[in-house]
Amino acid sequence: MPPPDAGLAPMTLSGDALLAAAVMLSVFLVVLFAGSIFVPGRTLVLADAEAGNREFKLNGLALFLLVVAVAALCQLFGWFSLSALHTHFAALFVMANVFSFALSGWLYRRGEGAPNAPQGFWRGYFMGRELNPTVLGVDLKMFSYRPSLIGLALLNISFAVVQYETYGQLTLGMALYQAFTFAYVFNYFQFEQGMIHTWDIISERFGWMLVWGDYVLVPFFYCLAGWWLVDASGPALPPLAAAGIVLLFVFGFWLFRGANEQKHRFKQDPDTMIWGKPAEALDGRLLVSGFWGIGRHLNYTGEICIYLSFALTTGFVSWAPFLLPAWLAGLLVQRSRRDERRCRAKYGDLWNRYTKRARFVMAPYIY
Repeated sequence: MPPPDAGLAPMTLSGDALLAAAVMLSVFLVVLFAGSIFVPGRTLVLADAEAGNREFKLNGLALFLLVVAVAALCQLFGWFSLSALHTHFAALFVMANVFSFALSGWLYRRGEGAPNAPQGFWRGYFMGRELNPTVLGVDLKMFSYRPSLIGLALLNISFAVVQYETYGQLTLGMALYQAFTFAYVFNYFQFEQGMIHTWDIISERFGWMLVWGDYVLVPFFYCLAGWWLVDASGPALPPLAAAGIVLLFVFGFWLFRGANEQKHRFKQDPDTMIWGKPAEALDGRLLVSGFWGIGRHLNYTGEICIYLSFALTTGFVSWAPFLLPAWLAGLLVQRSRRDERRCRAKYGDLWNRYTKRARFVMAPYIY
C-alpha cells in the first residue's frame, strides 16, 4: 500500500502533511516509551551525589531491533511504506521542533524548586532545571537517545526505500551508507550501558539544549548524506573509492568505540586487560593504557572519521553532506577544550602529569 500522500513533495507543509506528521511522530514516541517500560532488559543503578541512586533499564538494543523488524514487515507486506518519512520530511521536522519546544517548557515548569537549578527563565529553559526527570520510572534524558537514534535509522532507511522504489536498485554509495549507519546505531545500543557514565547523563541538566539536540538535530541533520544519495542519476561511486571509504569507516569505528570501551571497562574493573596488559592508571584514577595513553580525546577523532565516511559515500555531488563532519569537528574540538578545563579543575596537578603522559589531544603529532 502506498504511503499517505504518496505524491507529496518532501518539503510540503500543507495542513494534511503536518497532521500526518503529527500522527506519525506521536505513534513513534508512544511506542518507544511503552517499549522502554515493557520490553525486557537488565537494570543498572548509578549512584549520584545530588539525586541519589538512578536506575536505567537497558533494553534499547531489543527495542531498536524490534522497531526495525516491524518496519521491515510493514514495508514487505505493503501495510506502510517508509518512503512516507521522506515525503513528510519537512512536516516531521516542523512537528519535531514543536514537540521539542513544548517538552522543554514542560520540563521547565516541573523543575521548579530543583536543587542548584540555573537561575532565570532562559538559562533554566535552555540548560534545564532537573538533572534526571523521570516519568513512570523512565529516565527521560536516557530515553531521548532512543527516538533520536532510532528515528535517525528509520529516516536513513526511508532514503533507501525511495531510491529502490524509484530506480529499482540501490547504488553502491547508498548500500555502503545503509551498512555504515545501521552498524553505528546498532553498536550504540549494544554499548548502551556505557552511556550512563557519560558527561551528559551524569552532569547535564535536561532542558532545551539536550531536548532539541535529541529530537531535531540528530535525526534531521545527521542524515544529510542519505538525503543526497536518494538521487541515483549522478556519477557512480568507483569501487576503489568505496574500498577507501570502508577503510576510513572501520578505522574510525575502531578508534571511537575502542577508546570508549577501554574507558568503560576500566571504570567497571580497574584491573581489566587493555591491549593484552593490565590497565595502568595514574594514582588509580586516570587511565593511561591503550588509546588513553596516546591521546586524551581520540574517541572524538574516531567519531569524526565515521561521519566523514558517511559524507564520502555521496562522492562530491554537493558540499552539503560535508557540513555534518565539519560541524561535528568544530563541536568536538570545542568540547575537548571544555573537557580539558573541567578536568584540570577537577584533578589539578594529576591532570598536568596526565597531559605529559598522553601528550596529544585528538591527533597525534598534530593536535
